[in-house]
Amino acid sequence: MRWSFGVEPLAQSRTLAALVRRVVGLAVSLEAPHAAVDRLIDELGRAEKDLAAAAPADPAPRLGRAASPTQRPYIDHSRDIGDFNPCFPDYEIRVDGDRATGTVRFPLAYEGPPGTVHGGLLAVFFDSAMQHHNCDVGQAGKTTSLALSYRRPTPLLRELRFEIERTAADERISSTARLLADDVLLCEAEMRAFAGDLSAMPKVSPRRTGA
Repeated sequence: MRWSFGVEPLAQSRTLAALVRRVVGLAVSLEAPHAAVDRLIDELGRAEKDLAAAAPADPAPRLGRAASPTQRPYIDHSRDIGDFNPCFPDYEIRVDGDRATGTVRFPLAYEGPPGTVHGGLLAVFFDSAMQHHNCDVGQAGKTTSLALSYRRPTPLLRELRFEIERTAADERISSTARLLADDVLLCEAEMRAFAGDLSAMPKVSPRRTGA
């Protein structure tokens, strides 16, 4: 049974996330100011005002017995967070029991040192992918530790592959992962997590009808 907790993101959010990543990459590549960026800034300013008027007044997630109509819906963060949030990496993963494999391509928006991925975003990627793995096998919980070993600079704009192995015992989950360019090891990660009880989680309020 797959672990999931929260409501599905809107299709608009998925489209927007991918577009924002691409546009940011283009904008930071410019040699000089561009009229298209000025138009984008103006349009985003107008959109911000319209969205602020439509969004719930309380930024807290609408969960549990104290849920209020003034709070926002909580989006499922168990997997594919980058699909609706451009601040998170987007990747493809294939789960086969306690082993998972996949591919990831980091956009220019995630640059740290020249031509390479910021190390903090690699941590976000590993935590997301390893917890995605846990959720797909139906046993997940809070991350208690995450350690990375940087072996080589991780290149931007290139398809990379990753491998994950997990074990679980006594309500503790241990995961190890490797990120590779062809057969060259770029980064390794070790994560520990507490195996939670999904039935003990607070009730997730659905989206309001007609909202």
